[in-house]
Amino acid sequence: MDKPFLRASWLNLLMANFTVDKSVLQPYCPAHTELDDWNGNHYVSLVGFLFYNTRVKGIALPYHKHFEEVNLRFYVRHKHNGTWRRGVVFIKELVPRWLITFIANTLYNENYETRPMTHTYVSTPQGLQVAYNWKVGREWNYLKAITDTQKVSILPGSEEEFITEHYWGYSRLNDSKTSVYEVQHPQWQIHPVRSFTYHCSVKELYGDAFTECLAQPPTSVFLADGSEIQVMSNTILQ
Repeated sequence: MDKPFLRASWLNLLMANFTVDKSVLQPYCPAHTELDDWNGNHYVSLVGFLFYNTRVKGIALPYHKHFEEVNLRFYVRHKHNGTWRRGVVFIKELVPRWLITFIANTLYNENYETRPMTHTYVSTPQGLQVAYNWKVGREWNYLKAITDTQKVSILPGSEEEFITEHYWGYSRLNDSKTSVYEVQHPQWQIHPVRSFTYHCSVKELYGDAFTECLAQPPTSVFLADGSEIQVMSNTILQ
């Protein structure tokens, strides 16, 4: 069995999900994949979470074990030996350490960018207060939510299952080649969100294509508890 390239925990995934016309996503769809949908709806998700206890090839890099990430992603699938492999494509991933950006962009052909970032996680009897913040120019962007303390299971066939149950990452190399890697983790539980607010410099980060869909209220927001994960080495579809 192949050893994972990366082991870590992904914790407190705050996920804001927006419906989008598939014509916006099609130009970003890698070769050998097709857009995935839930009940005819296509989504982009703005996701903030915490990397914890990160190890690359079994090595914990100093000052790079715990850090935030915020990404914008959408959903695709690829048929492998007659079975659909459902995965995500990242428009851009923001992290606070340049070395993470260098490794991810070089080895996985992702679109990482280094930004000043902070996060907040406060647990009280009244609920969880979670926030992810990232700086664009002089302005702080953020995802913030107050959620129930109690976790609930994800229902089969639900929108939450569709958003979280994608276990492959796809990135475009050129018009005919795609990098693909597997992400292994158990099914997560979620905290229902009571209130949510966000601010994002969409045009500066992602371009004009996503300004309209991200200007609308999200169709859903939830906090996934997360788990240990393993990111396997990538291969090439061609």
